[in-house]
Amino acid sequence: MQRLPTTYDPTERIWSGAKRVNTYTDETSLGSIIFKVMKNWPRNVCQINDVDGVEMTFEQGITWAIRIAQILKKKGLNYPDIIGIAARNSTYVTPVAVACLLNGTPFHAVNPVSDEATLTHIFSITKPTVIFCDGQDYEKLRAATEGWKPELITVTDSVEGVLHIDSLLEPTTTEMFYQPEPLKEGGEQTAAILCSSGTTGLPKAVCISNRTLFMENFMMNSEMVLYSASGLDWYSGLSLFLFSTVVGCTRIITNKPFSPDYFVNLVEKYRINTVILPPRHMSTLIAFSGATREAFASIRSVTYGGGFTSMTTLKRMQELCPNAFLCSGYGMTEVGAVSFNIGLGNVNTTGKPIPGIRIRIVDDDGKSLGYNEQGEIYVHTGLPWKGYFGNPLETQRTQDSEGWFHTGDLGYFDDQNQLYVVDRKKEILKYQGNHYWPSEIEGVISELPDVEEVCVISIDEQQGDAAGALVVKRNGSSITGKEIADHVAKRLPSIQKQLHAGVQFTDKLPANPNGKTLRRLARQEFDAKKGSG
Repeated sequence: MQRLPTTYDPTERIWSGAKRVNTYTDETSLGSIIFKVMKNWPRNVCQINDVDGVEMTFEQGITWAIRIAQILKKKGLNYPDIIGIAARNSTYVTPVAVACLLNGTPFHAVNPVSDEATLTHIFSITKPTVIFCDGQDYEKLRAATEGWKPELITVTDSVEGVLHIDSLLEPTTTEMFYQPEPLKEGGEQTAAILCSSGTTGLPKAVCISNRTLFMENFMMNSEMVLYSASGLDWYSGLSLFLFSTVVGCTRIITNKPFSPDYFVNLVEKYRINTVILPPRHMSTLIAFSGATREAFASIRSVTYGGGFTSMTTLKRMQELCPNAFLCSGYGMTEVGAVSFNIGLGNVNTTGKPIPGIRIRIVDDDGKSLGYNEQGEIYVHTGLPWKGYFGNPLETQRTQDSEGWFHTGDLGYFDDQNQLYVVDRKKEILKYQGNHYWPSEIEGVISELPDVEEVCVISIDEQQGDAAGALVVKRNGSSITGKEIADHVAKRLPSIQKQLHAGVQFTDKLPANPNGKTLRRLARQEFDAKKGSG
């Protein structure tokens, strides 16, 4: 953890990461950075699509992006017009996103597997003029956007009578003279729009500024081969897109769903050395017989996050990847990465603040707290943020007038300047007048080797919020609900932390398209199983 120096101001009670290194001025557009990088190293392979086998060099990528950008300009699209992207990882999604950055038109990326109602809610916030989508989702997108009828362009699977990306890739007589558009609003200009996770309610459209996406503080180089199952709509997928286009890393993409055998095949085939895995994928991997030290010999870095991961899973993953650092962190769509933890020395912490980040721990009265005092985590990035698109009220609730983000997460710093995230502030539960946090109980249940995944929810009872556990067993396990409840009682003897609502088993926890457990849907499933039982 010495890699991330942290200072503490005892007067202001603020923890600060190292000073951010500014490689570019705030007026530099991300599009112009990508343009110069791709033009300077034309033979660099920045993306390989495992499905169609296309290896995209910088030269090919920037050529496609310029042609797409020129067509979008001819359609009259300029900042602040918004381009929608609702497509799985495929060859042409990257050039479309680069084209948006070249023109300075923000792209709003949304997961295409979302249902029609969710797509209507999300896209009706920004009302994109054009939406790029997969042909298989055309009818769903058409119905979801009936209210304003944007032009839909398919990037895979042609649809009769609908414009396909191929029509935008024809050579033009002016492409060699194309230059990226300068920023209209400086570094604070919105470059991308992603959705909040939607784990606690309907997702909001989060604006991400041009300045935020420079990716200056990450130790990456063009020799790295990257993989994440996430698409452009998730911050991890957006980050890998930028590492491939700004740094020149080779990003391996596929639109096939994650499976342990397919993942192993990808790692061996492309000698992948940097991966991002949600806990549920890691848990599935360690139980797969084809996951071996030999298969994972190329892996040098495994970053995990987005949910609780048991020490059993982490130790087994480290055994399978002996040459790799296992890394976790803390962040949110609104601010990006906040802290980073390297190694398994202390897996309970989210690590130390990354460069440019300042953090306060604040009580309910707005008072800043010191070491080992628990309160809400406030984060200051020092970077511009234009808030939630079309939602000034929620923007003001999230970021105060001094620029501090009120994360809604409870946490504290220990004496070693390491940050601990306890749980969501809104998810504090109370039973018989005593508070408890679902994540603490989840951590204890995850100690059991027969448990693959768990989500702790609450059931309203006369005594308060009675804890219940929705559990996924490992294959072949015969563990019972009583055994789980007895383990919790032994490890957490406090009355409020017992599983008063019991244990229900399921084959798979409900999650959003990117693998993050949806607690509200888990509660509904728990209720249904308890009622039918």
